[in-house]
This record gives sequence, C-alpha cells and structure tokens, in this order.
Amino acid sequence: MKIVLPPGYTNQLQTQENTEKAIKLVKDMFQVNLSAQLTLLRVTAPMVVLSGTGLNDELNGVERPVTFPIKDMGDSRAEVVHSLAKWKRWKLAELKTPPGRGLYTDMNALRPDEELDNIHSIYVDQWDWEKVITKEERTHAFLLRIVRRIYEAIKVTENRLYVEFPQLVPQLPDEIFFIHSQDLLDMYPTMTPKEREDAITKQYGAVFIIGIGCILSDGTLHDSRAADYDDWSTQTQPGRLGLNGDILLWNPILQCAFEISSMGIRVDEEAMRLQLQERGQEYKSGLMFHKALLSGELPYTIGGGIGQSRLCMFLLRKAHIGEVQASIWPQEMIDKCSAAEIIFA
Repeated sequence: MKIVLPPGYTNQLQTQENTEKAIKLVKDMFQVNLSAQLTLLRVTAPMVVLSGTGLNDELNGVERPVTFPIKDMGDSRAEVVHSLAKWKRWKLAELKTPPGRGLYTDMNALRPDEELDNIHSIYVDQWDWEKVITKEERTHAFLLRIVRRIYEAIKVTENRLYVEFPQLVPQLPDEIFFIHSQDLLDMYPTMTPKEREDAITKQYGAVFIIGIGCILSDGTLHDSRAADYDDWSTQTQPGRLGLNGDILLWNPILQCAFEISSMGIRVDEEAMRLQLQERGQEYKSGLMFHKALLSGELPYTIGGGIGQSRLCMFLLRKAHIGEVQASIWPQEMIDKCSAAEIIFA
C-alpha cells in the first residue's frame, strides 16, 4: 500500500453533497462533449465475457481476471472484464458501423491485482470508446487529431465546472503537447519512465506520450501494452512509429503526472502478427477475436479508455480517488486519509 498525503490539503467543494453534484456534472458534461467531438453512439456493454475467446483486455499481460463458472452453461467460465478494448471492435463489426462513426459506453471492471494508492483502485470505471476509420486514416497525423478533440472535451468540461463551482479555477493549458517515448528517453536518459513523465508533464501541463509498448533504443519499454489491440509496432519506421499513447495531465495536488487516458489506432492484420510474434504470443492467433481480425472480418478502428473517477478526481482537485468513488480500501489507508482531511465516499 502506498499513499501520498498532501500537506495542508482541504476539500475545495467543502461537503460530500457538493462533491456528488460536481461528479454528476463532470460525467454528464464530458460524455456529451466526447460523443459530439468523435461522433459516438452510446451502447450497453457487458461486465463479463466468456473465457477463452480472446475478448478480454490483458492490460500488461500479468493481471489476473476475476473468473467464475456458469451454472447453466456446462464447463463454460466467465471473467470480469479488465476493459472493453477488443469487445468494442467486435461490437462495431456486428453493428456494421461505417467509417467516421463509433460508440462509447460506461465500462465497469475489477482489477484485484492493482496496487492500491491515491489513483489506483480495484474498481475501475471509464468511458470506453471506439471509432471506425479507413485504412488510409491509420496515420500519426490522424491519431494526433483525435487526441486534440478529446483534450478539447476535457477543457470544455473544466470550464463548465468553473461556472458552477468558481473555486475550481481552470488550470489546463490551451494545447496538449506531443512527444514520442523515444524522444522522451533521449531527453532524460538517466530517469525512470515515471520520472520522465513527471518532468515533461510538469513542464507542459498536458502531454500525449506516443509509442507505449514499443522497444526503445536502450532495449526497454516506456510501459507495457498488450500485443493485440493498440498498434505500437515498428513495422514501417523502426523505433519511431507508434500509433498509440497516453494522455497525461499535471496534477498540482499530488505533484505528479496523472494519466487520464490510454488510447490508440488499433492493430491491423500485419501489426497483429508482428506484435504477437514480438511478445511470443503467436498461440493467440487461434482465438475467436484474433482469428476474425487476421481474416479481415473486423473494421479498422481507433479507440481507448478515459477514466471516469480519474477525470473527476483531477477536475475536482481531489487527493485520492476514494473521494469520488465507492470502493474497498485497507483500513490503515482509510485512517491515514481521514486524519489528513481526505474523506472517502
């Protein structure tokens, strides 16, 4: 268990009732703006998927999903989703959604292997979104254009929140800064990936780090990504392509880079083969999702997840995600936070 207790912290919204009102405003406002920016339809999403289909998100490849048997389905087992990264693409194929349109949904997940701290909980809630694109749109320039639209939706929400709660003064910069993970390593070669994130995000306020998952010049990864959804491969420009990334905002309460979203242009057939091979996971080619993608049955897409509690925590100037989310916490953490005026929901 890790915990940061910011000195002199106070709840700027003063009461839990004000906090709950502000949470609703953020969630209502942001999803309307996200849908308008990206032309997305809201859909209903599953909390569980069948094991062995390849539909669940494996995140960094080591987290265990919550699994259980299904009484009326013989030997079948289900698992609670980690996210809907691959399910969304499958759903878009079922809906026959044309390029230029997409979907978003409220995703609720359980991640029991999370190390609990100020920003990590075993309960994850995010807006999962996915948009159909053409093969020609699978470019670096298109990725950056979509990131700017998402960032605009965040800024509009921040400004509206200021109208209702004047104590929450807007702090985001006008533009988001883009940098490739290799360039970030070149700038700060002696720092860890987290230290590099803190340094660049403190400087610019809002940053999109490109190429999460690709191998850097020192043989390391900035951070790991599953091989079968985001396209971080080096198929055309070794070490420099990267069609995915993370949106980071500088958090003045915690004094660190604060990840709001992980997103990217999804793998096509070639990138899927290369990335599975690079990770030694060629066996996945026989799973339902992977077979469909490799045979050209799924659309080209771009998508990602945007943390709901994370966004609320950031915009409402909270020190702990437990202030905006009902979850389970160690009693020691609850007691330490309470003594520091950090009151959980």
